[in-house]
Amino acid sequence: MTVGTNSSPGAADTAPSGQRGRAAGPWPRAVPPSRAQDPAAPARPDPRAPDGAAGEGFGVDPDDLPDGLVVADDTGRVICFNAAAARITALAPDQALGARIDAALPLEDLEGRRWWTLTDPYGGLATRRGQPERNLLLPGGREVLVSASYVRTHPTGPLRRLVVTLRGTEARRRTERSHAELIATVAHELRSPLTSVKGFTATLLAKWERFTDDQKRLMLETVDADANRVTRLITELLDISRIDSGRLEVRRQPVDIATAVGRHVQALTANGQAPERFLVRVSRPLPDLWADPDKIDQILGNLLENAVRHGEGTVTIDVAPHEKGTAVTVTDEGPGIPEESMGRVFTRFWRGSKRGGTGLGLYIVKGVVEAHGGTITVGRGPGGGAEFRFILPVSAPAYLTQ
Repeated sequence: MTVGTNSSPGAADTAPSGQRGRAAGPWPRAVPPSRAQDPAAPARPDPRAPDGAAGEGFGVDPDDLPDGLVVADDTGRVICFNAAAARITALAPDQALGARIDAALPLEDLEGRRWWTLTDPYGGLATRRGQPERNLLLPGGREVLVSASYVRTHPTGPLRRLVVTLRGTEARRRTERSHAELIATVAHELRSPLTSVKGFTATLLAKWERFTDDQKRLMLETVDADANRVTRLITELLDISRIDSGRLEVRRQPVDIATAVGRHVQALTANGQAPERFLVRVSRPLPDLWADPDKIDQILGNLLENAVRHGEGTVTIDVAPHEKGTAVTVTDEGPGIPEESMGRVFTRFWRGSKRGGTGLGLYIVKGVVEAHGGTITVGRGPGGGAEFRFILPVSAPAYLTQ
């Protein structure tokens, strides 16, 4: 690919004598190193040197960089082409080094336009500092994320180095798939309760007089329960957003973790669970715990609900002092979590069974525990069921940390 240059053999001979040796177009012609560099400038290591001289000059070996690095000199010839660039482009370094950068990287945008023609780094505006990262195509249609930096001798001077970085699109595609899964999950989880709310409210409005008070009450209780489902889903989405952005706030107060556990057990038994299904064991004395009470309720609610919904037999909750603070262990007697799934339990959308749920609860639990400076683990309990254990540090109250 030739961009903005006259590469015919006689081009230099036909130029005026005062311009002989300069390229006819915006891309400079390769010239001997003695003329391409300032004689007074210190010698630079040759990035093509096999003994790693370029790495010594940069302070790091380019082959150690995780992203692709391609550097062209002031003549537009490639002088550095690291191992990651070779992997991403499927081009051997020996083929790239010394070649024109537009030939070594024949990039096109998503509309099929040649990127080097559009950006014109050597002949374009001298005030440009580089190009932001964008999706471009390599030969064969492979997508790659490309950004460029223009190194000039002075702010509006000629280009001394063109530095191009390359990254694969796998991480971005994983993020896009995660977002698509999140949207699909939200749409599915919202559809069911909203359909119920719409159906019952429309029926009540149209035929209010035909229903008895008990029937009206049942319908309104269903609407209330479905509205709570929607509220909970929205809360989970907001929590995920705060966790991912590092903006989850923890307002620390004194928390009696044993009392909080008892309160959650009472709520579950009030909703129909048998009291004998729960065994609470508290080892005292417990250290003082400064935590966010609402967030602690969120952790306990998720773990106990998972144990009831997905586990079997007795649900045991152990609260005990730990060398790092307070440890809470929730164990059930169900089939447990397969060993191959242990590493995915705290990821988004992981579901241990098909018994409902968004698959977001444990991801949020992990984020909340870590926001407190704690840790959470999953394993297999003595009875073969799942065992979740989180440890919260003693920490300090909010007014002492602000």
